[in-house]
Amino acid sequence: MKRYLIIFTILLLATPVRLQTNQPPRVLAFGHGERLEFNVSYRARMWPNTVVGDVTLSVTERDGRFTIVGNGRSRAFFRWFFDLDDTYTVVMDAQTLRPLSFSERTRQTNMHANSDFEFDWDNMVVNTSWRNLNRHTENTYKTMPITYDCVDAISLFYRLRNTDPATLRVGVPVPLNMVLRNAVRQTHYTFLGREVLNIPGVGRFNTLRFSGMIITSAPGESFDEGAQFYIWISDDLNRIPLQMLSPIRVGSVRIRLTGHSGLRHPLTSRIR
Repeated sequence: MKRYLIIFTILLLATPVRLQTNQPPRVLAFGHGERLEFNVSYRARMWPNTVVGDVTLSVTERDGRFTIVGNGRSRAFFRWFFDLDDTYTVVMDAQTLRPLSFSERTRQTNMHANSDFEFDWDNMVVNTSWRNLNRHTENTYKTMPITYDCVDAISLFYRLRNTDPATLRVGVPVPLNMVLRNAVRQTHYTFLGREVLNIPGVGRFNTLRFSGMIITSAPGESFDEGAQFYIWISDDLNRIPLQMLSPIRVGSVRIRLTGHSGLRHPLTSRIR
């Protein structure tokens, strides 16, 4: 179950395809005031499906920039053996949707760490820094070359929400590039088709279903590098994630939408 917010943002990479790198989208799928809420549940052979944490994503806009904050928090009952409170913040240019900065504040039972990315588009590099606060180490710095389609996990999700589903081809893997702490990594997703999804307590939705490949910045205890996950997003102009499902080494993790506010468009994917 560890680092489920990182996995959550990686799961979001499966949202629709083909960035428009030369022109911003004419009608954005999101805007100022959008807030999405999810719960995170864990299931294993001898462990029933149990909600263990919550994730929120919120958007604000000011002075031509979007600030997007994601937070993952373990629920009170589980904090006695695993206390997690991770926060991710990305600042994006509102016109180009290119990331300008990204920060990660990891607060977990056995891991406190900070990492920061600064994107220098004039020189086509990203400057990253990372520090393990538990070990009281000095910051580790790295500068890496980037291309115009390189983004962090969260800004990639928000850019991809603004693509046209009409360009999707069932069963054809599409590569994507993402900046991690120490490398620029390639992953991919595959469009699997349209489905009706029922979310208990939320409703039934017309969705677009995808599979994708998990990538991580370092080997983890729970998620296998290269494992396949699945995601369902709303088949409307918002294209919000509704459900994500990922296997882990023992059991599986499911993330489901529990609430939303400030959507830019009507949620027409909901089936009345």
